[in-house]
This record gives sequence, C-alpha cells and structure tokens, in this order.
Amino acid sequence: MHIADFIIIFVYIIAMLMVGLWFHRKNQSSEDYYVGGRKMTRWHLGLSVVATDVGGGFSIGLGGLGFAMGLSGSWILFTGLIGAWLTAVVLIPRVYKIAFTEKFQTFPEMLSHHYGKNVAFWAGIISAVGYLGFTSSQILAGAKLTSGTIDGLSVNNAALIMGIIAIVYTALGGIKAVIYTDTVQWAILLSGLTFVGVPFALHSVGGLDVLRASVDKEMLQLTNIQGSVVVNWAFSIIPIWFIGMTLYQRIYAASSKKEAQKAWFLAGLFEYPVMAFLGVFLGLMAKVSIDQGVIPAADAAGIDNETALPMMLKFILPTGALGIILAAYFSAILSTADSCLMASSGNFVRDIFKVKKNKNSLKVSQIMTFVLGSLALVLALYMPSVLDLMLLSYSFMVSGLLAPVVGFIFFKRPKPLAGLLSMASGAAIFGFFHFSGIELPYKYDPVVPGVLASLLVLFIVQKFGTERSSE
Repeated sequence: MHIADFIIIFVYIIAMLMVGLWFHRKNQSSEDYYVGGRKMTRWHLGLSVVATDVGGGFSIGLGGLGFAMGLSGSWILFTGLIGAWLTAVVLIPRVYKIAFTEKFQTFPEMLSHHYGKNVAFWAGIISAVGYLGFTSSQILAGAKLTSGTIDGLSVNNAALIMGIIAIVYTALGGIKAVIYTDTVQWAILLSGLTFVGVPFALHSVGGLDVLRASVDKEMLQLTNIQGSVVVNWAFSIIPIWFIGMTLYQRIYAASSKKEAQKAWFLAGLFEYPVMAFLGVFLGLMAKVSIDQGVIPAADAAGIDNETALPMMLKFILPTGALGIILAAYFSAILSTADSCLMASSGNFVRDIFKVKKNKNSLKVSQIMTFVLGSLALVLALYMPSVLDLMLLSYSFMVSGLLAPVVGFIFFKRPKPLAGLLSMASGAAIFGFFHFSGIELPYKYDPVVPGVLASLLVLFIVQKFGTERSSE
C-alpha cells in the first residue's frame, strides 16, 4: 500500500482511541458505562444495532458467501430483517418498561426478574462465553482483511493489531464510545462500499456485461441455495435478536420505548436489502476479478472465500481510495467487536461475579473488558473461519437462551424450573450434535434440534412441573 493509505488508516485508528479516552473521562458509573445513561435516540441506536449485527464478520463473511454462491448469499441477512422487526413488535414492548423501572443493565437481569437468580447466573455464563467467541470472530475478520491487503503481514500479527485497538478504546469508553463510534463507523462503511468499492470493482472487470458473461447464471439468482441452509440461518440468526446481550443493552439505553422500536425498524431495513446485496455483490466481483486476471494467479492461488474480497480491493483501488475502503471495513469490524466485548464484560461483572452497587464497579468493569478482550484475541489466533466462528457463537447462545425468553413473553408466571431445564437441554443437545460429528438429515445444523429441544422442555415443564424457586 501507498503511504497515503497508511496515513488514512492511522488517522482513523487514532480517532477511535481518542473517542474511547473522551468517554473514559465522562463515565461516572457502571450505568454510564453499560447503558449510556438511558438517553439514546433512534438514529444512534438504529445505526449502532445494524453496525453491531452486520459488522466486520458479516461484511467479510458476506463477501465469502457472494464468492461461493453469488446473490443467494444475501438471504442470510433477510433473517436479520425478520429478527429486527419481530423484536420491535414483540419483545421491546414486553421488556422496556420493566428494564427502565428496575434499572437493568444486562440481559440475564431480565431473566432474573422473571425466573430468579439461578436462571440468570447460568444465562450469564452462556451469554458471556458466546460473546467472547463472537468478539474473536471480529478480530479474525480484521486480521484477514489486513493481511490480505498489506504485503508481508501475517494473519496472526494482523489479529494482534486489530485486537489491541478494539480492546483499548472499548475498555476505556464503554457503551457511549461504542454507540457513537458505531454511528460514524456505519456511515463510513456504507459510503465506502457504495461509492468506492462497487464502482472500482465494476470498472476493474469491465462492467456488468462482463460480470454476467463470466459467472454461471445461478450465481446471479436468488434460488442458488438449499432450503436447509436458509433454515439453519433462520434458527441461528432470528432468535439472536431476542437473546443478544448487545441488543438488550441498546433497548435499555433508549430514551423511550418508541425510540427503541423505531431504531429496530431502521436497523432491519439497513440489513436487508442494503448491506445484504452490497456484501454479496462485492464477493461475487472478487470471484470475477480472479477469472479476469485482475488478481494475479500467483496471489489468487493461496486465498479462500473470505480473503478474496480484501485481495481484490488491494489490486483495484487507487492510492487513497484503498485507505478509505479499508477504514470502512475496519469500522465494521470494530463496531461489532466493541459491542460484543462490552456484552461479555457486562455478563461477567454483573451476572456472574455480581459486582453491582460498588464504588469500584466502573474500574472493575474496565479491567474485566480488558481481560476478556485479551482472551478473545488469543482465541482468534487459532480459528480459521470468520463466518463459522460467528455462527457457532450464535448457535450456542440461541440453543441455551431462546426458550426462557419465549417463556416470559408468552406465560404470565413462567416457572423457574422450566427456564433452567430448557436452557440446559438446549445447550446440551446443541453441544452433543456439534461435537459428536453426527450428521443430521438434510444437513440441518445442530442449532435446530437444540432450539426445538429447549422449547419442548420449556412447555412440558411449564405445564406439568411444580412451582419451585430458583433462588
């Protein structure tokens, strides 16, 4: 890369760190740190939600899907649209008033209100572990992007660079730094992909006519996908909107129920069709760029689906533009990594170790964020695929946590035992099928039996089980 590109990226990184330092000086309590004083409005929340959910993992992962299956890969974010709008209609009206009154800061605190402390404790563990893995996937996404565009930089060294940046400004600034930087980061990503990435990619391969002539017709259709794949995505992604700690933090941070609902409607539209088609289209262009010789054969030989897109950017973008588009992708990656790291930290501090009304709670929260970020960085060094790690983290959390949420939405008095056993059965069934290697019919993912088992146990125990306290 040219020195001008490095300067653009360097300035961007310094700006993110300065934001973290600014809010570090403004935070006065853990309420400021985790829910931003509960004063956020729809645009900041909506853009933060979509930046967190799509983020770098899906940005790089979507490119990989576009490379492998073409436009049909966009269906993965259609599930995001459904999840966001269902949350706005079903979940937010059910939880906002309670959270505001009780001053909740984490998702398991909502479960504690309905089921008791034992359910909340185990939910905190499941959520914390899941978001630790999700943070790792974002660091890995940044590493693949960086190593694919900077000659001589290994994935591991790139992971160290991206991880340190995300950890430092998140640990310093808390949720305010996360939400406000998310707003800017999403604007950078969307404008960078739309006005820089797509035009240069099309120009480099010779235009739309060359694109249509260079790929199979199936790659340009929305039916180039098996139904079981869509089902797997739906089971993994739609429920995360109901159990995601990062999303509950934003509901709690909203200034009103209506502001939260409008934010979620906005987020759904930005996910699909906007980001969905941008991501897969650029991935498809990366495939064409190899066929057209835009990416030299020597460089193309060692790339995978997820590194093809950053490799294409390296060869098609002129000086300055490459720095802008890389800053856009770094924005997406950091916007998700910071939110997931905040979620895992909140789970450990408030739900597992029970550090709440303590004069040192803010400092403890910052230290925990730093420690967990370091663990996520180590995990990222040993994982090969961004999308696989993301979906694994999603599936683990969904299998264990969806049923208790369904319980407090549909039952006036959900039983603690129903919540506890549904969590245990869902996580256990998912873990069994995932680690045993047993193949399910029609290539269904282990999350499918995990979710179905947890819901079945929930309804059976709720109907026939005894009233037992989980305290």
